[in-house]
Amino acid sequence: QVQLVESGGGLVQAGGSLRLSCAASGRTGSSGTMGWFRQAPGKEREFVAISTWSDTITYYTDSVKGRFTISRDNAKNTVYLQMNSLKPEDTAVYYCAATYRGVPITEVTVKGTYDYWGQGTQVTVSS
Repeated sequence: QVQLVESGGGLVQAGGSLRLSCAASGRTGSSGTMGWFRQAPGKEREFVAISTWSDTITYYTDSVKGRFTISRDNAKNTVYLQMNSLKPEDTAVYYCAATYRGVPITEVTVKGTYDYWGQGTQVTVSS
């Protein structure tokens, strides 16, 4: 089993920044795809960003491109999401997700691809 623990959420004014962290423990294996999804009240959980194990491939949803940066420290089994220029519409619970199976790159934005999820961390952006 794999456990994912997020941290770093909070309340910030529009234009501010936050950095989320997600630490993986357990049977993480030697590689994996890790990423972030978010869910706003009354909405479906949506893809935000992912990073493959090698960190050479990253994907972002269009609404966060240029503002959010995903990175990872494989030695620490930790993935980060640096969020800058935050907007009220970024308000949501942010979830870390991981899979240690080989998955097609075309499916990395699909939440059903991921086998492990964190408990979520609230991000609130005030206007």
